[in-house]
Parts: sequence; C-alpha cells; structure tokens
Amino acid sequence: MGTVSPQVDPAEILKPGPSQRAALASHVWPQSARLAGGSLSVGGIDVADLVAEHGTPSFIVDESHFRARARLFVESFRSAFSAVGADVDVYYAGKSFLSVAVAKWADEEGLRIDTCTAGEMAVAERAGIAGENMGLHGNNKSEAEIVRAIRGSVGRIVADSLVEIEQIAQLAEAEGRTAASPVPVMVRVTTGIHAGGHEFISTAREDQKFGLSLAGGQALEGMELVLKFPQLRLLGAHAHIGSQIQDSTAFELNARKMLELRKSLEEKTGYVMPELDLGGGYGIAYVPEDQPIDVPSLAQSLAQTMAAVATELNTSVPRISIEPGRSIAGPTTVTLYTVGTIKNVTTDEGIVRTYVSVDGGMSDNIRPALYGAVYTARLANREGSEEAVLARIVGKHCESGDIVINDLALPADVQRGDIIAVAATGAYGRSMASNYNNLLKPPVIAVKDGASRVIVRRETEDDLLALDLG
Repeated sequence: MGTVSPQVDPAEILKPGPSQRAALASHVWPQSARLAGGSLSVGGIDVADLVAEHGTPSFIVDESHFRARARLFVESFRSAFSAVGADVDVYYAGKSFLSVAVAKWADEEGLRIDTCTAGEMAVAERAGIAGENMGLHGNNKSEAEIVRAIRGSVGRIVADSLVEIEQIAQLAEAEGRTAASPVPVMVRVTTGIHAGGHEFISTAREDQKFGLSLAGGQALEGMELVLKFPQLRLLGAHAHIGSQIQDSTAFELNARKMLELRKSLEEKTGYVMPELDLGGGYGIAYVPEDQPIDVPSLAQSLAQTMAAVATELNTSVPRISIEPGRSIAGPTTVTLYTVGTIKNVTTDEGIVRTYVSVDGGMSDNIRPALYGAVYTARLANREGSEEAVLARIVGKHCESGDIVINDLALPADVQRGDIIAVAATGAYGRSMASNYNNLLKPPVIAVKDGASRVIVRRETEDDLLALDLG
C-alpha cells in the first residue's frame, strides 16, 4: 500500500527556515500530538516517558483519534446517503491493522470488520464482534476459512472467482444451509479503473489476481451463478479500485460502473441486488505536502453520483458499503525509534548525507522498501540545533534497501540515544511486520488522556524460539 518516493532536491530540504522547529502538520500527525520545547507528546504523554516505560521501537496509537476517524466515516457517509434514500455500512479493513482492542474500538464506533484470513477472523471473534458484523474477503480462501465464516454466520462472503462460488455453495449445502437460511455472498468485480499510488496496489485493473472481469463478462456470469444456488443469497457486487487515492473522480467512475452492472443483471434476470460495496483506498497524508482525501466531500460526491446514475438508469440507489482501513488507522499512530550509529557519507554527486541508524527498520515498516513509500519524521525528545543536516534514516537490517526515510532535514546535533518519531505509521506497519534477522516485533501502545496501555505486547525471544523445534 504505497506512495512512490519523489525525486528530492537536497538544497530544497536544507534551505534556511524553521522546518525542524515548526508546528506539527496537523493532517499528518496524531490529533493529540503536541510539541513543547522540542519534546513531542501524544495522548498527553511525553514520548521520552513512553520510551522509558516501553522501549523502542514502539507503535504509539492515539485511541481518541482512531475513534474520531471511525466516527467521521460513519457520520459523513450515513448523512450523505440518507439524503438520497440509501443506508450505508462502514467496514473497517482489518488488513491495515487489527488487534482485539482496535476491533472493539471499531465496533463501539459503529463499524463492521472486514477480514480476509482465519487469523483476522479469530481476532474479531475474540473481540466479541457479532458474525453479522463481519465479512470474509480474499482471493484464495481455504475450505476451513469458508466453513468458519458460514458457521459464524458472517454478514457476507466476498467471492473472488467462479470456482470459489461453486465451492461456497457446496460447503453451504454441507453445513445445512438452504433457501430458508442462505449464505450471503457478494461477487468481487474488476471494473478496469486504475487508481492508487503504486502499480501493485491498483486492484481493479483487468490483469491482476483479484475478482471477476466486468469487461470480459465474468462478473455478470458470477452473479448469475450465485443466483442458481438456493443455499446462497446474492447480496451484491464489490469493487476495490486501489489504495492511497487522493481524488474522488476514480471513486465516482467506479460507482457508475457498479450501478450499470447491477442494472444489467436486473434486465437479464429480474433480480435487483440490494447492496453495492465501493471498497476503500482513501488516501491520507504521509508528508506535509500531501493532501488527504476530504471525507465529507467524498461522501457527498459519491452519494450525488449514485443518485444521478440511478435516476438515469431508472433504478433505485442500493445499500452501500465502504471499507476504510488505512484512512482510519494511518494518521493515528507514530513509530518511536532510538538513534544508534551516525555516519556521514559523501555521494557520487559530492553531497554529504548523514546516515542515522535506528533500532528498527524494514521489519516494522516494509513499505519504503516495497513501494518506495515516503514518510516524515522529527527529533522527538529535544529541540536540537538550528543548523540542519541532510539525513537518511535507516534501519539495522542486513539490507542496503533498509531505509525508513530517504531524505530528511534533521538537527545537525542529532546524536546516539535521541528519539526519532515517524508519523502516519498506523496502517501496514505492525500488520506487515516480520522477524527478519530475528528481530522482535514491536508493541502497540494505546495512549489517551495522559494514560498508556499495551494493546499488543512486544515479542520476546521466548516467542521467537517457541516455534523452533530444533
């Protein structure tokens, strides 16, 4: 899930100005983040105190901000679509980051949970999420995952292929499901719309692994196939067009294609699908120059588009579901690191770059290495000197590509033991973390109103060795 790293002009980064002493960009950092004398606090707690108690690396999540982001989506979309006579369900995309506490927060704020593996279902189940408030996704679900979803009476299973539709039907019948108790199914569609920050995260183009082709006719074929099985109920169609999208146009085009597909099925079979899922992929700000998508405006534009197209097609506006994940979790979290080795390196262009090594890296944030994703960071435990250096924040792994931030201005007196805070790491940081080089996965610490609590503990060497049978 990424943003391509832009070409950087070192002179621009180091131009005179108070960049390292400026106020925090509120659209990038957690809602409760504050600066006092150069020291950063989140949730009313100084990060130096958090590091003293919990160590580094650590993910620090602003619980109040997470809840506020969840409410923003629920309230904005429900308000916009109620004006055109439609209901909305907001599914939190668990792939971005899911823990028992986070699932409970989402549930308490009116969200459902979208899962795509047995593990994600297990977390949601432990959090007490009702089956009807869960969904199961994925392009290659196992038989056990499908059976688990059927037995748990999940609100929907999103079928990704013709073969999978038949598999769900067979398993539903084996589980005793009939026309009186059908399994709700959505069919995932690739609409051909290419949107997002990186080739790998554009998920509605034809030549990729997800869904059934709209242009090729397989999407309509899949929906007709679902209708043939009395033990299945065709809930609707689903399309996710990409990630980190910062313009509403692609979402509006996708909505039109989905309504046209729904109308085509109605004309061919007489069946009107009650729901359409428009996916997620709403962009956030990783650096001050980014503009996050305006959620209320997006909701209004989508509702108006749906209403206009429905009128044009002489049909109703269906129930809508959306799946924000990154856009809820991402801005709420910072990663704290401790600085270790510092060295100056002269590049082939004669530029002196200061390499600042931290005690994590690609094992807790693979996105820069995988997608060229960009982030911002700052010295978080003190103000530092006015003089700045061109820094590159790197991890401790045995890879030259283990880079957290390629180019950043840091105070020239940055030193071993300093705390570096990287913003907007709430999505796809901990969830994509690994044990590369046998590093231990960091904890997730929730902060709120001056108190902190561990919601995912740091791994230990015992955890690591427990799987090694020697």
